[in-house]
Amino acid sequence: MQGVAVSISHAAALSEDISTSSVDTNAAFLRVAKAMEPTIQAQTDTIAQANIDADLAQLDLDRYSDDDDAGLDLYLDVTLNGASKGLVHFDYRDERLWATAAILQQLSFVLPPSLQASRDPIALDSLPKLNIDYDARQQTLTLIAPLDMLKLDTTTHSTRTNKRPKASASPGLLLNYDLYGSQTQNSTKSLSAYTELRAFNALGVVSSTALTTANTAANDSRHSQWKGQTVRLDTSWSQSFPDKLLTVRAGDILTGALSWTRSTRLGGLQIGTNFNLQPYRSTTPLPSFFGSATLPSKVELFVDGLKHYSGEVPAGPFELDTAPSISGAGTAQLVVTDALGQSKTLNFSLYDTHRLLQPGLSDWSVEMGAVRENYGTESFDYGDALAASGTWRHGVSNRFTAETHAEVTHGLSNAGVGGTWLLGRAGGILFASLAASHSQGQSGMQYSTNYSWNNRRFNIGFNALGTSGVYRDVGSQYGNAPVHRSEQISTGYSIPTLGNFGLSYHQVAQAEKEDTQFARVSWSKSFGRRVSMNLNYNHDFDQSAKSSLSIGASLSLDRNMSMRNSLQHTAAQDIITADISKSAPSAGGIDWRAQVRHSAASQSDDSLNSNTKDSTGALAELSYLGRYGRVQAGISSNDDSYATYASGTGSLVMMGGGMFPARQINSGFAVVSTGGIADVPVLLQNNPIGTTNHRGLLLVTPLNAYQENKIAIDPMQLPADLRINKVSLDATPTDRAGVMVAFDITPVRSATIVLIDSDEQPIALGSQVTLISNEDTPTTVVGFDGEVYLDTLDAHNTLEVTTPADGICTVRFKYTKQGDEIPLLGPFICKKVQ
Repeated sequence: MQGVAVSISHAAALSEDISTSSVDTNAAFLRVAKAMEPTIQAQTDTIAQANIDADLAQLDLDRYSDDDDAGLDLYLDVTLNGASKGLVHFDYRDERLWATAAILQQLSFVLPPSLQASRDPIALDSLPKLNIDYDARQQTLTLIAPLDMLKLDTTTHSTRTNKRPKASASPGLLLNYDLYGSQTQNSTKSLSAYTELRAFNALGVVSSTALTTANTAANDSRHSQWKGQTVRLDTSWSQSFPDKLLTVRAGDILTGALSWTRSTRLGGLQIGTNFNLQPYRSTTPLPSFFGSATLPSKVELFVDGLKHYSGEVPAGPFELDTAPSISGAGTAQLVVTDALGQSKTLNFSLYDTHRLLQPGLSDWSVEMGAVRENYGTESFDYGDALAASGTWRHGVSNRFTAETHAEVTHGLSNAGVGGTWLLGRAGGILFASLAASHSQGQSGMQYSTNYSWNNRRFNIGFNALGTSGVYRDVGSQYGNAPVHRSEQISTGYSIPTLGNFGLSYHQVAQAEKEDTQFARVSWSKSFGRRVSMNLNYNHDFDQSAKSSLSIGASLSLDRNMSMRNSLQHTAAQDIITADISKSAPSAGGIDWRAQVRHSAASQSDDSLNSNTKDSTGALAELSYLGRYGRVQAGISSNDDSYATYASGTGSLVMMGGGMFPARQINSGFAVVSTGGIADVPVLLQNNPIGTTNHRGLLLVTPLNAYQENKIAIDPMQLPADLRINKVSLDATPTDRAGVMVAFDITPVRSATIVLIDSDEQPIALGSQVTLISNEDTPTTVVGFDGEVYLDTLDAHNTLEVTTPADGICTVRFKYTKQGDEIPLLGPFICKKVQ
C-alpha cells in the first residue's frame, strides 16, 4: 500500500454547514448540533459501554465557531492493522485528524526523534504510507500502517508442552519371573529361572534380580544328580525427584557414559539427571519460525509437504515454536494468509538435532563405588579400590552441545572433552572428542570423530575412534582394554521404484586380537503391502572364506500369519530355511511357528569342508499369551537328534490388599478399586482391559510412568442402584511402581414413588418432598402422575409432602426390591397433617 489514503464520509456536509459565515451564531449552532447528533449518540453509547468517564462523552460545541482554530474533540473507536485499540482522542480541524505524539506512541507508532518530544498535534495524513479510513457517522477510525512504522510485540505460538502430572506410588510387592527348561535326546536336562523381586512405596523402589540354574549330565540313570547354583545379579534402591529431574540410586549401578566412553558396573552411589521423569518435555533444540503479518492472518506450517500446525496471529511479528517430526534434513514452508486473502510463503531448511541439548540444559551424573567383578558368575565379588566417575553434557547453543567425562581409581585417572555441532541449518551433525589417561606411570590418548547427514532418501556417515600410547579406563583395570582403532563409513539411498540400497565398510583393531575389516552391501524392497525381499553380501577382507551372501523373501498373510524363505551361501555351506508363523495380538491369544532348514556342504574346496557335512533340521513352537503371562513349548531337531523345551514368563503383584498374576511388568501399573463392587468393566485409554474381581479389584498394566494414563469404568454396565462420583481418573505412577486408583461407587436404595391423596388423585405437580427419615437428603419435587424419584431410601421411610397450596401430608412405606431394575413403589396415600 503506497501513499496516504484518507476516507472521510461525513465531514464534507459538516464543513459546508460550518463554513457559511452569513448565518448567525445561533443558527450555526443548531445546524452543527443537528449534523453532529449521530456522532454524539455513537460516542455516548460506546463510551458508556467501556465505562469511560462521562465527561468524555460530550463534545464542547459551545467553543466551536467558524473562526475557531481549536477544532473538534473526537473520541474514535480505533482499529489498527485489524486490532481494536478502543476509544482514542483526536482533534478534527481543517478536514484533517490530529493526535498528540503521546497518543500515537501509545498506539505503537514509531515516530521520528523530531516528533517524539513535540507537544503540538500531528496530522495523521502527514505520516508516510499510513492508510486512513474515518467514518464520521459511526465514529470509527481504521488505520493500516506498514510494520516498520509500528513497534508491536512478538506473538509466540508454541506446540511445546511440559506437563508435569504429579506421580505417586502405593506400597506393594512385585515378582517378575522367566522360567526355562529343556531336555535333549540323551536325557540331559537343564532348568533356569531369572527372577526380580521389587518393593516400592513413596520412598522409592528396591529391586533385586537373580539367576538360578540347574542341570544334569547325560545319563541313562533315572537318578541323575542335579547341579545348580543361584547368582545374585543386581540389588539397588532408587528414588526420583521429577521437579528437579534427578534420580538417586544406591547399590549395583552402571556409571554414566558417552559415545566415546564405556560404562562400568559399580557397587555404590549414583546421582544424576533423568529426563524420563518429565516425558512431555523436549530436551533437544526445537526450530523456531519467524514471520510478520500486516493484518490478522492465518498461519500454516508444512514440514516435508505435510501440515504440522495451523493457527491465527494478529498483526505484527510472530514466532512459531514447534517440534516437527523429521529424520535428518527436511524443509518447512510457512504460509501466511491475511484477512484480505493475500498469501505469502516462507521457506526454511531443517535438520533433526536429537543429539543436541537445548541451550542452558544440562545432563549429568556422578558415581562412586567399588567395581563389580565376575558379574553373572559371582554374587558378591567387588574390587578393593574405590572408583569414581562423572559425566556432563550441556547445551551451549541451538547448534552446539559440549560434553566431558572423567573417572579415577587407584593408580588411574582419565578425562576427556567432546562436542557436537549442527553444521549450518542443514549441514549434518559433526562430533569430535579427545581424552587422555595416566595409569601406573603410562599415558595414552584417545580420539574420536563422527559425521552424519541424512534426509528422506539419502544418508552418509563416518565414524573413527583410535588410541595412542597406553590408553586405559577404569574398566580396563578389571577387563579388556579399549578398542585400539575402529573406522566405519556407510551410505544409503532409497528409490521408491527400486528399493533401499546400502553400502558400509568397517575396520576394527583390538588389543591381543586379530584386526578385522569387512564390507557390507544390502538391498531391500517392499512389493505392495504383503511381499518384501532383501539381499545382503558380507565380505571379509582378511578371511574370504567367512564372506557370505544371503537372500530372503517374506509374505504377510491374513490372520497375523507370515511366511519367510531364505538362502545363505558361504564358502563352507549353503543353508536353505523356510519359516511360517502366526503371531498373537497384544490383547492375547495363541501363536505358533514352524521351520525347516537344510544345510549342504559346499563342494568347492574340501579343505574348507572337513568339519562341515549335510544336515537337516526342523523346529516347532506353540505359545499362548494371556492376561497372566506367556507359556511356550517346542521341539527342535537336527538330523537324528532332538531336544524339547518349555518356558513361562509372568509376574505376581501384591498390592491394595490383593494378589494378582500378570504378564511381566517392567514399567508402571495400577490397581483399580471399586469399593468392593465386583464385575465392574474397566477401560484403559478407552480400551476395555478387564473387570474387577469379587473384591472389587483389578490390576491394570502396563502404564506409562510419569504420564497421565486415563482409566475409566463403564457405568452403562452397572446396576442402576449404584451412585458413581467419577467415571474417569488419571493414573500417574512412578517408574517400576504401582498406584492405587479408587473409584467412589456407593450402593444406594433408589425407587420411583407414586404418591396420591385421600381422593386417590396424584399429588399435585411441583409439590416438595422431604425424606424425614434421612435428614441429609435434599428436598425434591413431585413430577407428573404423582411420581417422585429418591435414591437415599432406608428400609423404613417417612416422606413429608408440601403441596403448592401449602397443604402438608406424610407418607410411610417400606423399601422393597426385586431384580436389578429401579423399582416403582406405590401408590401410597399421603395423609394430611391436622
